[in-house]
Amino acid sequence: MKTKIHPTAIVDPKAEIDSSVEIGPFCIVKSKVKIRKGSKMLSHVIVEDSTEIGENCIIHPYTSLGFPPQDLKYKGEDTKVIIGDNNTIREYVSIHRASVGGDGTTVIGNNNFFMAYVHIAHDCKIGNNVIMANAATLAGHVLIEDYAVIGGLAAIHQYTRIGRYAMVGGFSGIGQDIPPYMIASGARARLYGPNTIGLKRHGLSDATINAIKKAYKILFREKRTLKDAIKKVRNEMSGIEEVDHLINFIEKNKRGICR
Repeated sequence: MKTKIHPTAIVDPKAEIDSSVEIGPFCIVKSKVKIRKGSKMLSHVIVEDSTEIGENCIIHPYTSLGFPPQDLKYKGEDTKVIIGDNNTIREYVSIHRASVGGDGTTVIGNNNFFMAYVHIAHDCKIGNNVIMANAATLAGHVLIEDYAVIGGLAAIHQYTRIGRYAMVGGFSGIGQDIPPYMIASGARARLYGPNTIGLKRHGLSDATINAIKKAYKILFREKRTLKDAIKKVRNEMSGIEEVDHLINFIEKNKRGICR
């Protein structure tokens, strides 16, 4: 089976492209690129060196993948972008390769949906089943765990983490970590409680959701220091996987926790 490459596309012969890949009009694919089976580039997509694209990804027009990081420390080092399987990447999305301040890779997991104008900066780590709405923007070294939802026009500060199943409201400024399972919103974001509807939609049991609610009240509503609140949650709710993950996430914070 011969790869479907439009005659106006420019594809370096050294690129490793599966025979089932489709490359549309006016796309540009550089030499150190790998594209796995079933992926499609609709038109006007640019894929720079040191970029890997997984299986069955759909990449829409004017997307740019693997360009150098917007980092003054970067001097042309050989860093990468690695994109997993079944991702939908809409118009004008930009995903930059890593700088030298991390592990050398910008990583995108599987089954993610990035809407138009999303920007994912150098060294970011995106999990699986993440949704980023139009013009959501990640600075460098941001971590987003599985099933998180980022609203449109949200801006997330470098080195910040967004926990799994969390939801960030549109037009928000995120300067501190957003704990798993929570809703955060605002120009200087604050927490608004557990993401109850999202958790139900993803099939978490009532017992698990109630445990998350109880942990939230202890951690963020009772007048306790965070250290004392974590100790109380551990004593009263140890062994519930979601609560354990919430506590572990909070304990690993470096930029502070949104409260």
